[in-house]
Amino acid sequence: MPMPWVYLLIAGVLEITFTTCLKLSNGFTKIWPSLGFLVASVFSFVFLNFAIKSIPIGTAYAVWTGIGAAGTATIGILWFKEPATTARLLFLVLLIGSVIGLKLVSK
Repeated sequence: MPMPWVYLLIAGVLEITFTTCLKLSNGFTKIWPSLGFLVASVFSFVFLNFAIKSIPIGTAYAVWTGIGAAGTATIGILWFKEPATTARLLFLVLLIGSVIGLKLVSK
């Protein structure tokens, strides 16, 4: 996998991390999750910036947010016991398919 896509994948995983830390911070009242949010969000944007040097911004942003949305929703289902309805799972699969599709049609 070319490095810009690796950077984008790292940025997406860090987005999942910072949204999870945001939930765990309880409105920024817990120090460690709050610091985790800060560090992960900064580095997520740093890696997104590395990626957009070679990947078109529209594609990179869509993939970044797609990874973050799908990953965060999955964490919500698995860790925070949010509902895993058939419709919700179907749309998560469609979202992941869209992210993969964007990767396949990009230069």
